[in-house]
Amino acid sequence: MTRAMRLYTHITQHTSMTNRNLLRAGASALVLTALMACGTGLTDVNRNPNHPVDAAAAALFTNAARTTVDRWMGTTYDWRGGEFLAQHLAEVQYTDEDTYIRLARAYMTSTFDGAYFQELEDLKKVISKGVAASDPGTWAPATVLKTWSSDFLTDTWGDVPYTEALAADTGGTTKPTYDAQQAVYADFFTTLDQAATALTGGAGASLGSADPIYGGDPTAWAKFANSLHARLAMRIVNQDPATASAELAKAFAAPGGVFTSNADNAALSWPGDGVYDNPFSASLQTRDDYRMSKTFMDILTGYSDPRLPIFADTTDAGIYAGAPNGVDAPTAQPFITDASRVGKIFFPGATSYTNYGGPGATLPSELLTYAEVEFIKAEAAARNMGGLTAAQAPAFYAEGIRASMEQWGVASAAAITTYLARPEVAYQGGVAGLKQIAIQKWIALYGDGGNAWFEWRRTCQPSTVVPGPAATEVFVPRRFYYSQTEVSVNGANVDAAVTQQGGDDSFGTRVWWDQPANAPTCVGVNLNLP
Repeated sequence: MTRAMRLYTHITQHTSMTNRNLLRAGASALVLTALMACGTGLTDVNRNPNHPVDAAAAALFTNAARTTVDRWMGTTYDWRGGEFLAQHLAEVQYTDEDTYIRLARAYMTSTFDGAYFQELEDLKKVISKGVAASDPGTWAPATVLKTWSSDFLTDTWGDVPYTEALAADTGGTTKPTYDAQQAVYADFFTTLDQAATALTGGAGASLGSADPIYGGDPTAWAKFANSLHARLAMRIVNQDPATASAELAKAFAAPGGVFTSNADNAALSWPGDGVYDNPFSASLQTRDDYRMSKTFMDILTGYSDPRLPIFADTTDAGIYAGAPNGVDAPTAQPFITDASRVGKIFFPGATSYTNYGGPGATLPSELLTYAEVEFIKAEAAARNMGGLTAAQAPAFYAEGIRASMEQWGVASAAAITTYLARPEVAYQGGVAGLKQIAIQKWIALYGDGGNAWFEWRRTCQPSTVVPGPAATEVFVPRRFYYSQTEVSVNGANVDAAVTQQGGDDSFGTRVWWDQPANAPTCVGVNLNLP
């Protein structure tokens, strides 16, 4: 049975059509109103009334996997947030989405709240059931997915409810404290270690076809756990290089190892049945206002990148071109025809405005890839971290590019070899080499705008990512505002978190690991930070 069929078969068991429609439409207002009336915190179990009192762990896992991938790699957070912030995409009609207006507190509250009372609540139950049954094949994959989802929360907002989150399910507080991001990361490393060890210790494929990512395969989940561990270790390198190096070494040497080919990629397949479609494809079926960013296209065209015709379509004039980010509507309007749409691979076929014949409805969402792991190794080697040495960096870097090309369907080995030999691509070493690694990782993260934005904040590369002339800030946002629900019903703990992070709940507040002053790739880059 395919991943797509596994997803279709199990996901319908425990998610009501009402809840699905609310998530797809982004209509959080009704939920928010109800919660405000109750006066409870974001972790109150009553905030998910459409869930049954109890459900099988397998069905809960399927629902949580689909929900969390849709949330962080779907249109509200990713294509209307991360992809604009990282400047892979630009907006040519509703330009308030590309000028940071749509990232204000009111618009992103449902994303913050929903992660807790939907997928994280489900995953907590799956973990509890798996632990009670002494079944690591159930609790360990849920732990890895919980960490993957929780990382988006903390890297987007900084300090977040973590230790006390969801405590109301078991009679605990409905007003959780906010854990410091440093503590959250420390727990990430511990729990991923535990999960990888359990998964390689004889765990069975307990979730089976209820797992739409790996079919319950414990070996695959162990590799995902270790690869995610490596991603998170590199994330903190500018703040705590010693811990970053130690955790990288642990990840590379952990039981099960990290990804070694594209076959290991953590990818959720979509049935493409009109209900559970790739979220980008579902949006493109009725929206024609996304275009490729000029920032991204300038690099792709300047490098003669073989991924270009896959990532993007040609304009009406038959060329590849991008639209500027963060401009006003009159300035953006000509780019409706003068800038490239995303590639046909993302389209579902017939749309409300044309027919692109693409396979987008079933296009997998890539949670973490082999290419990214190779770029992490390349950077670790270039920095002499994680047990690697600078002499190893060129091979890891080249393999990361090759893996990304092949992942996206570049079939010509000769084209890849030619690309690797280009002067601006061939590995240069030193700080120049670190910049090359960062830019190539940013390219490879196309489709995962959140992580592309996180990486840009960490590396300042590419340095051409800057706010547009109509942007509400003179800098690219470093984080999002906290949830309005939390401000209203858990205000004391929100205030404490704001104070702990510098006393300002704003786009300009940097999270714990966000220390560009310590990054060699940020030297000389004007970030206009407050």
